[in-house]
Amino acid sequence: MKKIISLAISLLAALSINAQQKPNVIFILTDDLGYGDLSCYGATKLSTPNLDKLAKQGIQFSNAHATSATCTPSRYAIMTGQYPWRKSGTEILPGDAALIIPTDKPTLPKVFKQAGYNTGIVGKWHLGIGDAVEKNWNGELKPGPNETGFDYSFIFPATADRVPTVFLENHRIVALDPADPIQVDYVNKVDNDPTGLEHPELLKMKSSPGQGHNNTIVNGIGRIGYMSGGHQARWTDEEMPLTFLSKAKDFIEVNQKNPFFLFYTLTEPHVPRMPSTMFKDKSGLGYRGDAILQLDWSVGEIMKELKLLGLDKNTIIVFSSDNGPVLDDGYVDGAVTRLNGHTPWGPLRGGKYSVFEAGTRVPFIVSWPETIKPAVSPALVSQIDLLASFSKMLNILPEGIPNDSENTIDVLLGKSDKGREYLVEQGFTDNLAIIQGNWKYIEPKEGPKMNELVNIELGYDKQPQLYNLSTDIGETNNLAKKYPKKVKELKAKLEEIKKGSK
Repeated sequence: MKKIISLAISLLAALSINAQQKPNVIFILTDDLGYGDLSCYGATKLSTPNLDKLAKQGIQFSNAHATSATCTPSRYAIMTGQYPWRKSGTEILPGDAALIIPTDKPTLPKVFKQAGYNTGIVGKWHLGIGDAVEKNWNGELKPGPNETGFDYSFIFPATADRVPTVFLENHRIVALDPADPIQVDYVNKVDNDPTGLEHPELLKMKSSPGQGHNNTIVNGIGRIGYMSGGHQARWTDEEMPLTFLSKAKDFIEVNQKNPFFLFYTLTEPHVPRMPSTMFKDKSGLGYRGDAILQLDWSVGEIMKELKLLGLDKNTIIVFSSDNGPVLDDGYVDGAVTRLNGHTPWGPLRGGKYSVFEAGTRVPFIVSWPETIKPAVSPALVSQIDLLASFSKMLNILPEGIPNDSENTIDVLLGKSDKGREYLVEQGFTDNLAIIQGNWKYIEPKEGPKMNELVNIELGYDKQPQLYNLSTDIGETNNLAKKYPKKVKELKAKLEEIKKGSK
């Protein structure tokens, strides 16, 4: 009997050691950060020392992409491993949208759960809550992040410029007073809360004309959508990112003895940009620059927390952005007038909403100290591949992973420089492009050349577009007429992928 007990104890100890040896994984996703917004990616008017340090100790990718040039679809792709243009309803969601992530199929956090990880999400969600638009904000709110694979969630439902401006912890709104119930409506005004349209004198940040950020005022800022009630539960913009950071650090500390996966989704530099007081006017580039300094600091705080707990050497950090940059996206905040020569898009053309490269080519860094050798990689990689890649790394291969998600774990860990052969990029809703090697083909599509409200080229053209990104990363010279065979080849490949095969 003693031998059996001793054997059982040894086995449990071995299992515990093996569990601890699994690397923790933190995926830090920023919002609207451009390819040229970090000093490690060439920015000279802005210094991001913590992300520079992360890049120097890991792999910095120069040809990494979100799937889409806007936030909801790119986040959908990360979670599901499926191109979002395959599913209707994956466009930018209002704050009262129903959940669009399937609860009965593989997701990124479910893969980690199956491998024995504790999983958590802290920050922006913007993938819908509940089964329908009509929902009771004052009770249990589900399905949501927890039903898609997260053991713990602390989020706000949509984006900072949309109501409701409250924290949601697991299934309930934080600090909600039952005597002050919340109502949300994206069509009709509810109750008597002042709006930016009716009371511009109450605004501490003016809304840009024609962009819709003039509904219910919260913290002196007009939002998209109408909200009443929940006054005790409403966050302030200056405090909100610090709360997310605190919750992320708490999750790490609570789970330090077990392998964990944390999806830390920063709000910066998405509008409205109202950084914490200690960062205001620190960048010299207006509130957008200040917000980037704040996100860099937040990354540094996470790195310090890992080191303090002795977890830094066995934690993989993946850092990226959900899409490309935009300056004036609803508020007058100095992003344009105080740019001071800074180029958020770097050498690329376009930006958020655009099928040109600045729409989806984003910063992408992978760090795993003493395991990944520092390097700069030109390999073609995509956030959509995180699902298949971590599944392979963890030896978890659930049925139903979409073919869109490819296993590129050897590339992400620096064991190979052979990235994807093809990648489809999505601009604003329905315009698609495909990259193969150095070639990029944009399918012909009718639509406006420019988004006049934000002053960004969208990439629509009635004629096919073909660019050689090795010599023309700025996509200035359309080679479609010069290389009709290449156009035909890439058009056929794109059509094949759209039909669901490779």
